[in-house]
Order: sequence, then C-alpha cells, then structure tokens
Amino acid sequence: MPRIYPLLFAALLGGLLMTALQPIILLHAPLEAQMNLIQKIFYLHLPLAWWGLFSFFLVFVASLLFLLRRNYFWDTLAEAAAEIGLVLAILTLLSGMIWARISWNAWWTWDPRLSTTLILCFIYAAYLLIRRLDFSRERRGLISAVVGIVAFLDVPLVFFSARLWPQTIHPQVVTGPGAGGLDLEMKLVLLFSLAAIGFLWITLLILRCRLGLAAARLDGLRARLDMAEGHHKEHEHG
Repeated sequence: MPRIYPLLFAALLGGLLMTALQPIILLHAPLEAQMNLIQKIFYLHLPLAWWGLFSFFLVFVASLLFLLRRNYFWDTLAEAAAEIGLVLAILTLLSGMIWARISWNAWWTWDPRLSTTLILCFIYAAYLLIRRLDFSRERRGLISAVVGIVAFLDVPLVFFSARLWPQTIHPQVVTGPGAGGLDLEMKLVLLFSLAAIGFLWITLLILRCRLGLAAARLDGLRARLDMAEGHHKEHEHG
C-alpha cells in the first residue's frame, strides 16, 4: 500500500492546482501590453511545451540507461515518457494555433519554431509506431533505445529555434510599450502553471509506467503458460 502514496499525492495536488489555475489565469494574471487577453493562453502553452520537451529528454536518458544496463524498467519508462511527451507536444501546437489565429490572423505559418515542433511530433509518433512492430522484446527495446536517443537531436532545435532563426515571428511577451520580459505577477502565474501541469505530468508518468510494467508481467506469465502447455502436449504425444 505505501507504494501508492506518491501517486495519490501527485494526483490530488495536481488536481487541486489545476482547478485553481484557471481562475488565477483569468482573474489574477495581468493583461499583456500588445496581445491583451489572448496572451493568457501563454500560461498553458509554455508549460505544456516545457514539460513535453522534458518528456523527450527523459526518453533520451531512459533509452541510454537501457542500452547500458539492459533493464526493462528503463525501456518502459522511455515508452511512457514518449507517449506523454507526444500528447503535450500536440497540445502545444493546438494552443499555439489558437494564439496564432489572433496574433498572425492565420492558424498556421511555417515559422521555425512551429515547423521544428511539428517535425518533433512526427519523429516521436514514428518512435511509438516502431515500438508496436512485431519484434522480440529484446530487439524492440534495442531498436527503440537507439531511435529514442537519435530523436532527441530535434529537441534542442525546437528550444533554440527563436535564437537560431532570428527572423521568427513567434510571439514575444512584453509588459509595456517597448518593454520586454515578464513582470512579477506574470512570473508567479507561470510558475504556478508549471507546478500544476508538472504534478499532472508526474501522475500520468507513474500511471503509464505501472501499466507498462503490469503488461510486461502479463506477457511473461502468458509466455510461461504457453511453454507449459507445449511441454504438456509433448508429454501427451510421447
């Protein structure tokens, strides 16, 4: 029973924080000088993006550890993080498209950050498809680990795209005429949103890892049962 306490703690705290986050964004966060009300989507858009990128970093680390140790816990963790990261990356794109419709008067432009994020979604969707191929567990784990490491190369491109391509039209938050950056109230709301989505992320990761480990145990039991039935049939025919 004690093993369930971290999950309950993360789920309850994440739920409470997410419930409180909405009125805080709408009522407490100040209006941004240039984009006004639509800028408030920033408090969901940015945390979704950061936790999505962190998920892919976790895929990279877990894949590397699997190659070094051949422990299938790391393989399961990599798969769980990739699934959550892909969902968060897609939500980042969708929230960004809503923001872009107001800011750019277009749902989509081939801005460097948008383009690299879209490529990132395709890469990790392919990674998850590879994990569904009919390979042995060992071969699937090895191939997935290599792909999980190589796929991470696009993550820095997404993160630094605004600096690598200065011509980006990605919205920049300002707090007054000609000013740049976030004021204190905006930073506090952003930190609250990062914490709320972070606890939701932890909850999903724990649940998905437990599901993956349980599925692996069932596969092991099924394999042993099939082997036992095969031996039984051999003895009957013998």
